[in-house]
Amino acid sequence: MPIKRVIYITIGCVGLGLGAVGATIPLLPSFPFLMVAAVCFGKSSERLNNWFTGTNLYKDNLESFVHGRGMTLKAKIRMILVITATMALGFIMMGKVPVGRIILSIIWVFHILYFIFIIPTINDEEKEEKNN
Repeated sequence: MPIKRVIYITIGCVGLGLGAVGATIPLLPSFPFLMVAAVCFGKSSERLNNWFTGTNLYKDNLESFVHGRGMTLKAKIRMILVITATMALGFIMMGKVPVGRIILSIIWVFHILYFIFIIPTINDEEKEEKNN
């Protein structure tokens, strides 16, 4: 097995593990880790990719986004809350670095705008219809 494939599988498994934990713990985001898993499994193994895309973890968190349909309002709110909490922690820790606080604030605003205006919002019924 080529080393590149082993690296992708390893990173994919770590992403899957962190994403699964993030799906149950509110402070840890699941979306970015599951995206890493999806990309790595897609590049490493067709069998792993088919298995992963068949899991409820993938279907509930990534499928509608990957297919360009958007995210549910619940998923968007969860992501915005996690981003806000993470950025707030960084903001507090940068108490003596005003430039860092300004940059972090600008990044936070762009994240919020991205989730509100760029990523389409779909309702749960629409998500279920397109999954079937």
